[in-house]
Amino acid sequence: MTGYGKAEGAVGSRKYTVEVRSLNGKNLDLQVRMPSVLKQKEMDLRTELGARIVRGKSDVAIHFEADASEARHELNGPAICQYVKDLEALATETGQPTSNLLATAVRFPDAMQTSKEAFDEEAWNGIHALVLEATEQFDVFRNTEGATLAADFKGRLDTIAGLEAGLDPLLEARIQRVRDRIRTNLEETIDRSTLDEGRFEQEVLYYIEKMDVSEERTRLNAHIAYFREIMDTGENQGKKLGFVAQEMGREINTLGSKANDSDLQRIVVQMKDELEKIKEQVLNVL
Repeated sequence: MTGYGKAEGAVGSRKYTVEVRSLNGKNLDLQVRMPSVLKQKEMDLRTELGARIVRGKSDVAIHFEADASEARHELNGPAICQYVKDLEALATETGQPTSNLLATAVRFPDAMQTSKEAFDEEAWNGIHALVLEATEQFDVFRNTEGATLAADFKGRLDTIAGLEAGLDPLLEARIQRVRDRIRTNLEETIDRSTLDEGRFEQEVLYYIEKMDVSEERTRLNAHIAYFREIMDTGENQGKKLGFVAQEMGREINTLGSKANDSDLQRIVVQMKDELEKIKEQVLNVL
């Protein structure tokens, strides 16, 4: 399920920004980007946010705007002294002037160094509060999308249930057509006066039983009811909804294979279309 949350705030002399975002995915793929000084908290943060995000290709970014007064670059005195000493020796050996060697030495690698920043627990508490704020916004975003998905699911389930309920007159008409077709075929091959009505009814019953879809309809309605029940109870039910949608698909496919009627096939195609849209959106559910 997609989601996005952002929080900004001052922590000490810095302005921090925290962003939490997620795209649809079957499993959790969490990437955390944060300043190196905070890395010791990365595993704790992964565990905490992983439990809340649950699924999806997700990204958590923590960054700050550095103040010019915070510049931590400083001269590497020992390295520069060694460079000057080596340059003096080389200049003397080659007869070159030894003036202004310092300006040359400070251009060499490692002449400047960045002082290592220490981890500040108090600052982390402020940053963590921003993480929680961003995550709250992220959850609100997801809840809004979840409500939209739930409404879409209910509408499509209503459509499938309505199509299923509309099968009754079509099934009754199909039985009569089967009966008429069998009678016509028999009368074309044998004398009508010798037609055994008892045997005729047996043949009709045989074909009707082969095409009977009452069990499939019952199971389909049970799956629809269960799908609704799962939506209304509990959290993190996306995979379970996916399994139920697959079972609905099996019953609808069996209805189609037993239809043996163009009008029934059209209804089945409409059911499949609605179910495919449900399956696509189920992937977005936690």
